[in-house]
Amino acid sequence: MSSIQLRTLAFALSMVLAGSAVAQEGGGRTRFILAASWQPAFCQTNQKRAECASQTGERADATNFSLHGLWPMRQDYCGVADDQKVVDKDGDWNKLPTVTLSAETQASLAKAMPGTQSGLDRHEWVKHGTCTKMSAEDYFGVSMHLLTALNASAVRDLFAANIGKTVKAEAIKAAFDKSFGPGAGDRVKMSCRRAGNVRMISELTIGLSEQAGTASAKTAALADLIQGAGKTSFGCNEGVVDAAGF
Repeated sequence: MSSIQLRTLAFALSMVLAGSAVAQEGGGRTRFILAASWQPAFCQTNQKRAECASQTGERADATNFSLHGLWPMRQDYCGVADDQKVVDKDGDWNKLPTVTLSAETQASLAKAMPGTQSGLDRHEWVKHGTCTKMSAEDYFGVSMHLLTALNASAVRDLFAANIGKTVKAEAIKAAFDKSFGPGAGDRVKMSCRRAGNVRMISELTIGLSEQAGTASAKTAALADLIQGAGKTSFGCNEGVVDAAGF
């Protein structure tokens, strides 16, 4: 074999190895976002909303993440009539059409997404769910399956153990890595909001792969969906885990 052929073979082999390294890092493209709210922080600045006025320390959303939504990247209002878009953007979401769900799914969603009291489910379906290939039943079923996995993880345990205290980005990323594999924390962005002089953690948005937009994701491992997404910046670097109540 000539020296040129050897160099060509060596170069090709290096490209294969580089590709393997990228694959092992869980590199991919973010196709969907799971938005999980820390409801007490949201309610500090939305106290008149029905779901906030009714919040108690015993309700699930006082110590667990709540469902905000499952969002396809760079798509919204797919096939939605203009008059519904106007209603949605005005923010009085209870004027939108009722989302048709089974009684079981509706009951589960009311617990996972307290904002259903303000029509958040109608908004999420009109703006985001219509851009998936799923029915409303499957769309919310997938969303709740993924939220359940998050609430069964070290991430939720970290938040629940630190209510009233400040938690730093490094600790949250480490909890994601512990539950969902190395590098999972690099696929998460954290948002914070201020209530008075206190900066509170309000939401986590978690990158997911394309499979999150299919009905089969109702049985998929959240870790696999996260690992198939692309990396992002973390956003807010620390914040208080707010307790229920004003």
